Amino acid sequence: SPEVESLARDYMSIRVFSAPAAIAIYGITGWLIAHERTGGVLLVQLLMNGLNILLDLIFVLGFEWGVEGVAIATLIAEYAGLALGLYLVRDAFRGRDWRNWARVFDRVRVYRMMIVNTDIMIRSVLLQIAFVSFLFFGSSFDDVTLAANQVLLQFLYITSYAMDGFAFAAEALVGQAIGAGAFSRLRRSVVITSIWGVGSAITYGIVFAIFGGVIIDLMATAEEVRAAAREYLFWMVLAPILGAASWMLDGIFIGAVRAREMRNMMFWSFLVYCGSVALLMPAFGNHGLWAALIIFFVTRGITLGCVYPRIERELS
Repeated sequence: SPEVESLARDYMSIRVFSAPAAIAIYGITGWLIAHERTGGVLLVQLLMNGLNILLDLIFVLGFEWGVEGVAIATLIAEYAGLALGLYLVRDAFRGRDWRNWARVFDRVRVYRMMIVNTDIMIRSVLLQIAFVSFLFFGSSFDDVTLAANQVLLQFLYITSYAMDGFAFAAEALVGQAIGAGAFSRLRRSVVITSIWGVGSAITYGIVFAIFGGVIIDLMATAEEVRAAAREYLFWMVLAPILGAASWMLDGIFIGAVRAREMRNMMFWSFLVYCGSVALLMPAFGNHGLWAALIIFFVTRGITLGCVYPRIERELS
């Protein structure tokens, strides 16, 4: 509706200024994970999310700034996270390596990094298009369905944050195994992190099945939105279990620096998602839309799983 669109514009007009901090935090997070300093990643996230919550309470409930208050809170929280992140990596600036411009701008290394980053960027853009189009298609029903879908997407974000911990571990361990040329170490890293990841996903599915209604009530106050979200809740029970493979394999492939395969498999998965939306949404409405998103997750897991043996063959 025009009201929802206006609120979204107000939010984005403020949040867009946090883009430099958000992008920089990605780089700092990657550096910390590569050095196995995941405790630092946790500190940054705790600061950002804790400060964000506190400022939301002050700006929205205290000052009654509404959507603009939410945006300002996130803007401040992300720059605070960037400041802490820079403090945590301060040791890297004490040496001379970062001022070794011949090494920093080494043509071969920069070219390889650009190729890897381009492939990952294309993969990430396709992933974001899928999520944005999901909200776009959901908005074609009504405001209540759009709001319910947004509430349920938080279940996916909760799951992805939990799975990211094991995926990040897989990135670091697989990267070390590949660098050392150790096949048995690679296999062990993949198996152990995947067991923990899948176990976590199953646990989340069970928690959502039992407490999903309570979680919805915490995130939404409108009764019609709560009722609509409950109608589609069972998709959230399936999502962690059926999407676990895609999350874990993302971490494994990033650790193995197989960005091209990630890009290609994402492309095919995206085409399957588009076809699923075209077939299922007209027939089943919002249920069909959720089914298409779950099929997207499953396809990503299957396609990456089919390519994974290539990594082991080449290392062995």
